[in-house]
Amino acid sequence: MAFGLRNLFGKEEEEYLEIDLESAKVKDPKIKVKPFVLRQFDDINEILNSLREGYTIAVIDIKHLRTKDVIELKRAIAKIKKTVDALEGSIAGFGENTIIATPQFAEIHKAPVQETKQKSDFIHGSLQ
Repeated sequence: MAFGLRNLFGKEEEEYLEIDLESAKVKDPKIKVKPFVLRQFDDINEILNSLREGYTIAVIDIKHLRTKDVIELKRAIAKIKKTVDALEGSIAGFGENTIIATPQFAEIHKAPVQETKQKSDFIHGSLQ
């Protein structure tokens, strides 16, 4: 967007000042790893808003809600997952009490699930 400048006598000058409106929208493009504690279902609003900004990797402690109300926990995780999917991000659980949610630019590495030795031996016929 360009604006004409007037000199002291009120005449229009041929100089223009250009303002880049796209760069004004980005507050802080740094990537943030932000911890959250999910104590109740309404706590997801702050998490979702941070993820929608596009520069936050959310580390979510779900222990409080998991011990308090499993149904609310499932609802909260479903809503977070739906938002992460819409943003083309990733979500994964780490242990029983932590969930990581990332925007599109970050991918969570998921190692292949290893079978237990006994189950593997049984499948391959070496268990007697």
